[in-house]
Formats: sequence, C-alpha cells, structure tokens
Amino acid sequence: MTTPPLPGADPAHSALLTDLYQLTMALGYWRSGRAEREAAFHLYFRTAPFGGGYAVACGIEPALAYLEALRFDDADLTYLASLHGADGTTLFPPDFLDALSKLRLTLDVDVVPEGTVVFPTEPLVRVRGPLLQAQLVETALLVHVGFPTLVATKAARLCLAAGGDPVVEFGLRRAQGPDGGLSATRASYVGGCAATSHVLAGQRFGIPVRGTHAHSWVMAFDDERQAFDAYARALPNNVVLLVDTYDTLDGVRNAITTGLRLRAEGHRLDAIRLDSGDLAYLSRQARRMLDEAGLTDVAIMATNDLDETVITSLKQQGAPITIWGVGTRLATAYDQPALGAVYKLTAMRDDAGAWSPRVKVSEQAAKTTIPGLLQVRRYRVQDGDPGEVGQFAADMLVDEHAPPPDGDTVMVDPLDPTRRRRFAAGTPWEPLLVPALQAGKRVRDAESLDAARVRARSQLAGFHGGIKRLVNPHRHPVGLELGLHERRTALVMEMRGAPGAA
Repeated sequence: MTTPPLPGADPAHSALLTDLYQLTMALGYWRSGRAEREAAFHLYFRTAPFGGGYAVACGIEPALAYLEALRFDDADLTYLASLHGADGTTLFPPDFLDALSKLRLTLDVDVVPEGTVVFPTEPLVRVRGPLLQAQLVETALLVHVGFPTLVATKAARLCLAAGGDPVVEFGLRRAQGPDGGLSATRASYVGGCAATSHVLAGQRFGIPVRGTHAHSWVMAFDDERQAFDAYARALPNNVVLLVDTYDTLDGVRNAITTGLRLRAEGHRLDAIRLDSGDLAYLSRQARRMLDEAGLTDVAIMATNDLDETVITSLKQQGAPITIWGVGTRLATAYDQPALGAVYKLTAMRDDAGAWSPRVKVSEQAAKTTIPGLLQVRRYRVQDGDPGEVGQFAADMLVDEHAPPPDGDTVMVDPLDPTRRRRFAAGTPWEPLLVPALQAGKRVRDAESLDAARVRARSQLAGFHGGIKRLVNPHRHPVGLELGLHERRTALVMEMRGAPGAA
C-alpha cells in the first residue's frame, strides 16, 4: 500500500514531533510496569470552529503515514540522551532509550475518513493499544489533525459562500511557515478549493496550480498596455491580467485592448483580476465594459482579503465575480487560530483483562469526557418530508464494548438530558470510525485527495441547510446512547463523591 507524504517533513524522521511530557510519561509508564497495559484514547474537538455548525475532518492520511513510519533514529536518541533533569542528572536512562530504539507501534487506529463532516465531541481518531505507545503519539496526532481540519472547514465555508464558483487558494506567502503552507494548501483542496498558487503543493499532492501576475509586472514596463501585451505574448495560453495597479477602470480598458488582440491571433483573455477598491461596483463596471467589447467569455476574478462573509456580501450585491482568490484568511484560518482538539484517555484494561471506562471530571461540563470505546452511528431521515428523506438525521455516540440495548435505541442530548430521540430497532446507520491500522499496519489503502474532496462535498450536501449557515447555524443532533449516558453519569457521580475529588 502507498501512503501520501507528510506535509513539511519526512514521517520516517519525525519521532521527536512531540511534547516532552509525552516522553516523560512514557518513561513513567515503563518504570511502573504499565507500558503494555491496553488503553483507548479518542481525539475530538469541543466546539465547532468559526462560530459554525460543523467541521470537515482533515489531516487523517498524513497522521496515519506518521504513525506507520514512526521510528526513533540515532540522532533522536542522542538528543534525548543529552537532556537533563532539574538536578542536572540524565533525564532518560540508557535502558529506556534502548527500548525506544526498538519501538515499533502496534496500535489499532480507527479514523473518520478525510472529508467526513464531523461535530463536537465526536471522535475523529480512536487509538487502542499499549498505554506507552498510545500516549506517545498524542501531540503528533493533534498537530496533524487539528490545523488541517480547521483550514478544510474554512475552505468548505468559502466554497459554500461562493455558490459553486471556483475558489483558488492563494495563501502560501502569508502561511504559518513552509510546513504550515503545505498543510494549509492540502486541507484547502479537501475542503473544496479548485486550485492553488502553491507550486510545491501542486507537485507533492497533485493539486491544480493557477496564477496571474503581480503589480510589479506592470510597474516594470513604461505603461500598463505595454505590460499587458508583453504578458500576453509570453503566455498566450494563460492570460489573467491584474487591472488595478493604477486606475482600475483604465486597467480594464487596457485589458480589453489586449484581449481583442489575443482573439485576433487565435488566443483568448481568460480573466481580469480585481485586487482592491469597491469590488461590487468595479466588477459590475468591468463586466459591462467587457461585454460591450464582445468579450463576454472573459471571467472576473477577485482577491483582496476575502473571506466567506465578504464573498456572501458581494454575491448578495450581485457582483459578477465568478472566480475567488482567497489567501491570508484561508491559509491562516484567520479568525480562529486553533481548533482546540483534545486527546483523552477513555478506557483501560483492568488486571483481569476487562475494559474499565475512565472519565475526566471538570467544573466545566464541556470538559467532562465520555468514557468507553466509542463509535459514532450516523442515521439518515427515513420518512417525512420527501425533500429531507435520505439526509443525515442525527449522530449517536455508543460504547462498542457495552451490551446493546434490547429493542429501540434512545439517544440523549448531553447538553440537555431531558431531550431524547428514539430509533426503532433495525433503523439503519453507518459508522463514522473505520479501521485504518491494526497492530500498527495499514488495513485500508490510503485515499487520494480527490476522494476526500468529493466526500466533503457529498457529505455537506447531505445535511440540512441550517447547519451550514454562516451565522447562528442550526445544531445537528449529536447525543449519547442512553446506556452510555447513564454509565457516564454514574462515573461522574462516583468521582465527585470520592475523597479528595474536585
């Protein structure tokens, strides 16, 4: 099986992509005899990003590539051997470092496939296996999945706002470093962007690349018309002209002259680009001028700090823009710097080999974890309004190792336990988590980016429109199976009643 490359690094040489406390805990588990005790962890987020109603899972395939190839090489071990504790003595003993040198992950990992639409509290990744190993990969999984999920979600919001018009990602120059730029471009494509200006990402991931020219091109010539003609002669099969270096409407007139000359020579002006000013007014004026000149097939591209709110406003104003170039606010997830994903221990084998659920209790209800070996069942609308039949109806978290209920299944809203939904026995559902690694080895082929991109688009189409609203979205029903809810409540009560508990 082939795996996609890890953005920004070779996954075979990144074992130190972690926080120190993963390694100190690993040493602690090793010394206490708990290293091989089987445990289960889940990666999820608590709040949908950007004030929206959903997220698009991304970064899954690079995360799996990382896990599959994780090794501590000689340079890693030499560095770890150089670290010292507060008393000046060696932090990691030689026999532990020797154990790390022989480490090969044997984890079972289940994931939601990239492009899956997901909601708060739902696990995107489930890791099961030796406690030391499962703990060790925490930070790497969070960094691989968190930022890409954030950017893929932003891209999906932009594409929905664009209403089917192509959105091109232009954000590399403003991205959070070269590795952040690669991750962002990849995630943007999964979220729905049609192309990128990022050439390395085009080479590495097979994403279509697109580009125009900068203002400096125009400024390098004696006048704008000369600059446009020179660009058209140099690239007659890729002519997009930036028209606002000096006066925008004069720039449109000069682009028209170049466009007519191209047509006479058997080529065409593909588009003009607006990068400043009142984009609604200027695009309407430009469209009128182009049409009057007979250049009805020339598209208008807009850039200039666009986001989903600005695109929605321009659409509502009737701006005849049909290509949207989005840079800073996409590649940096400008209005929300982090997804806030977490990775929590939810179950361990006890001394008898049975699974024992674990729960973290918090004064903040949202931070109280859900115990067990979790799966998400996604139900569809079975009857009712014909326009809604087949849409996604609800997501229910269940404990796969708990006894199934007799008869109907009841789902409890964790934010309001009095709100419940009943699913008749036999109601069809589909699992969100699917096996990816077993004993550290791939059990499913790595998917292409195009497959993830198609999945994201298809899944978004399957949800009620209110969930996709940019402002005050409808909340998709996500709840706990009744038995899971009751076990969680009992565990929380037990923890709160224990001596010394918070």
